[in-house]
Amino acid sequence: MPPSKGPRKSGTKRPSWRSGAGSQRRKYCYFCKEKIVEIDYKNYNQLRRYVSDRGKIRARRVTGTCRRHQAQLAIAVKRSREMALLPYVAR
Repeated sequence: MPPSKGPRKSGTKRPSWRSGAGSQRRKYCYFCKEKIVEIDYKNYNQLRRYVSDRGKIRARRVTGTCRRHQAQLAIAVKRSREMALLPYVAR
């Protein structure tokens, strides 16, 4: 029979990565909130919020966009890169 670890001491803390689990506010889709149906690739100031400083498209879990708008956002960023409105990579 393996030895039991026993109860946790009252003075020990949980690991820091577990202490804040679930305490963050839920992120809501900006485009759904503003009732934007189509994301325009020519509005590069708005698209710049969703691109990192290295030029990567940010993930849904980071930005809080819904699945439908994240797909539209990716297409809009790629189109604006092709039209040279947004850079492909950072300088």
